[in-house]
Amino acid sequence: MVEPLLKVDRLVKRFGALAATDEASFEVMPGEIHALIGPNGAGKTTLIHQISGALPPDAGQILFQGRDVSRVGMAARVQSGLVRSYQITSIFKRFSVLDNLVLACQARRPGQPSLWRRASADARLYEEAHALVDQVGLTAQSARIAGDLAHGEQRALEVGLALAARPSLLLLDEPMAGMGPDESEKMVALLQRLKSGEGGQGLTLLLVEHDMEAVFRLADRISTLVFGRVIASGTPQQIREHPEVKRAYLGDEMEVAL
Repeated sequence: MVEPLLKVDRLVKRFGALAATDEASFEVMPGEIHALIGPNGAGKTTLIHQISGALPPDAGQILFQGRDVSRVGMAARVQSGLVRSYQITSIFKRFSVLDNLVLACQARRPGQPSLWRRASADARLYEEAHALVDQVGLTAQSARIAGDLAHGEQRALEVGLALAARPSLLLLDEPMAGMGPDESEKMVALLQRLKSGEGGQGLTLLLVEHDMEAVFRLADRISTLVFGRVIASGTPQQIREHPEVKRAYLGDEMEVAL
């Protein structure tokens, strides 16, 4: 029997009288794209903060690769393979795409100072960075200054920075936010490549996203969060047919996806 890569068990986070997560439970299996959806204010961001280590839970348990990481810090979670994109570094907008990825690769190496001269002298870092540039579809942009990239290209670079940490589970919080249709299509294709392993080892992805069309195209399984509780987990078809999920999404956004 395959064990879950991530198990969230009755996770609680309160802010005063408000339960932002209220005994939330779900599992992410190895090799899948698992989407976490829910209306605004459902507690998705708070839940992702707890999984990544940005917020400690008040109760409940987070198991990653069978290990309880509920009280483990963010840096240790990244080292164990549990990575959220913004945890790695911000884009250095005055540096090239390639140099951004070189520095991200260098940051993973323990005990190595982040000296630009040292990074420039290490050909292996550049080899790894070039592979990441190709993996996220920015080969033609590798020499461009990161701040000059289009919005969708910057988001792809952020994914590349996260990949430099060599995650086994990658948390992505609204990767398609602010994108037009063409940019969203490229991001969907990138995430599909990451899952399939094209250009590298296949990844497990936990995705928070409001673009329901993209969610139902990408996800192997979906969990729906409402008022801090996971009300349903299942395949896209099961979620489409779930009456509570339908009631939680009465707007046009869900109608398009369903």
